[in-house]
Amino acid sequence: MSDLHARVEETRGILERIARDFSPAVFASSLAAEDMVLTDMILRAGLPISIFSLETGRLHKETLDVLEKVRAQYGHEIKLYKPQPALVEEYVGKNGLNAFYDSVEMRKECCRIRKVEPLGRALAGNKAWVTGQRRSQSTTRSELAVQEDDTAHGLQKFNPLADWSEENVWEYIRANTVPYNVLHDRNYPSIGCEPCTRAIQPGEDVRAGRWWWESADSKECGLHLVDGKLIRIKSVAA
Repeated sequence: MSDLHARVEETRGILERIARDFSPAVFASSLAAEDMVLTDMILRAGLPISIFSLETGRLHKETLDVLEKVRAQYGHEIKLYKPQPALVEEYVGKNGLNAFYDSVEMRKECCRIRKVEPLGRALAGNKAWVTGQRRSQSTTRSELAVQEDDTAHGLQKFNPLADWSEENVWEYIRANTVPYNVLHDRNYPSIGCEPCTRAIQPGEDVRAGRWWWESADSKECGLHLVDGKLIRIKSVAA
């Protein structure tokens, strides 16, 4: 049994358990490569796990194109959650459209408005949520568990690809003809909002292109934070 085959079987088992024991459950997709792997697994198996994405209003066209690729290949519409217009208008009116460049605090407030608040709405009423995070993506995720007790949102959080390598991800995508964001072919391994993401150079960390003007230890948008710290409160044995 190949390394990928074993990981795929394990991940499918995790997804099936989520669907069986933690319904209703939702998958928070950023439309990145890892998330497309999970999207493929969920939709191919017809699992009752809803898929949503956060449309921040500042995404690349190439990222939004993935939504149409999913419609075309799977006949599935990914639900979108957007920021509240009044909050965006207040932030921009007070600070300027690109105030996130001015300080970490300004950037995190922009992320809160465009990502964290919509996430809260998307997770409401569910027993579990799923992410495509992997341990090897960054130092801030090195202790990532497959299952976590997310007390901040009052539900279980699953990271089924925690043990996967980047090579595993792309091997699965190619073997299963999974659609993906073409920015990945242009040296964008990690993709967020357009003004906050750049291509990386050879040898750089995979998340070096995210908020590149900040120090490495601050590079989380807040989706996986509680009181400024990563949600690693309590890992739950599978």
